[in-house]
Amino acid sequence: MKPIYIAAYHQSKFGKLLGLTAPQIIARAVTECCAEINTPASALDVGSVAAACNFTLNQQGLLAGLMAMVPGLEAKPIEAVENACASGGQAVLSVIHKLLSGEGETGIAVGYEKMRDAEGKMDGKLIGEVLGYFSHPDNRAGKTFVFPHIFAEVMQAYQQQHGVAESALAQIAVQEYANAQWNPWAQMSKVQITLDQAMTIGGINRYVVDGLPLKTYDCSQITDGYAALILATEEGLARLGLRPQDCVQIAGWGQATDPLQTTGRDVLRPAGARRAMAKAYAMAGLQPADINVAEIHDCFTVMGAIGTEVIGKAETGAGARYWVEGKAAPDGECGINTSGGLIAKGHPIGATGIAMIGWSALQLLGKAPRELQVKDPRAAATFNIGGPICASVCTVLTAYRKPA
Repeated sequence: MKPIYIAAYHQSKFGKLLGLTAPQIIARAVTECCAEINTPASALDVGSVAAACNFTLNQQGLLAGLMAMVPGLEAKPIEAVENACASGGQAVLSVIHKLLSGEGETGIAVGYEKMRDAEGKMDGKLIGEVLGYFSHPDNRAGKTFVFPHIFAEVMQAYQQQHGVAESALAQIAVQEYANAQWNPWAQMSKVQITLDQAMTIGGINRYVVDGLPLKTYDCSQITDGYAALILATEEGLARLGLRPQDCVQIAGWGQATDPLQTTGRDVLRPAGARRAMAKAYAMAGLQPADINVAEIHDCFTVMGAIGTEVIGKAETGAGARYWVEGKAAPDGECGINTSGGLIAKGHPIGATGIAMIGWSALQLLGKAPRELQVKDPRAAATFNIGGPICASVCTVLTAYRKPA
């Protein structure tokens, strides 16, 4: 199987895209990513574009056609993908599969979400409704904000089954806000919180659902943003004027989907996520002990804990403790979500999975901000989920490895 490399990464600042339209966002994502390596879009053979709320919030379909409007991309194999919050990761896999099937040697994966209006304001009730469409109808009954409610139940179950204190999960948010202050692309780079603030009910921090432990600071952001990755085979890198030894390799990947309905399955030990991660490790020929950089899908703090377990850095039920002990900090055993994660970096749904891989690549290249750079980065793992821990896309990244 041909090795696949990351040739370029680019993202917008996460937060607000104001008056930008979907056609403008996709065009910017492509052209700005190409500019990172001074290559024209015409040098790209294939593409994939991801978004989750393009119909419901942007009234726009056929995103592949918008990408084909970028000069140089017309009449090329492009597709749009949607896999809820794992859409970005799915777009990356889409491009990889196109390259491996022989459709080209270079490709671009773009992800975006536009969740706010032209003034940067959001309609919380509308967003809560449309995001709820990514759950099973039977899981929506009696829930005003479907996903916060579902994950509040997951959080309660995690605490009760594993004897985890609410403050231990809050520590994940505290660490991620601390990381985000150094990430120039992070939505919450100007905000810092203490553990006391994260645990105190008052002001903007409140319990989202009566009787359940999830608080505002346990939640990811409502975010506009875009991100793009240019991927290439070794032949493609040569065409782009790049050397494999200067790039990061996507050495392993896995994708799996659990049943959408949460009833009747163990969401605290998601089988699909664990299978996808195990496949990525096996393909890369690596194990969790080899990983010291990771970006995981912390849509809520409880997923920061579960995600740490999925990537194999903690036993079941010990994910939160890994953070409390400082092992997930940039100078810890494995720098997890040094970007700030979804909680502080932001969560532009279609862009999220791409941004995870892109930030991990920056870490492996030693190009992360100095305050966040993991020392001697060896290999990275990413874990991107969609829906109620349903769709999972996992990758393992390495610096250049000479073929055997």
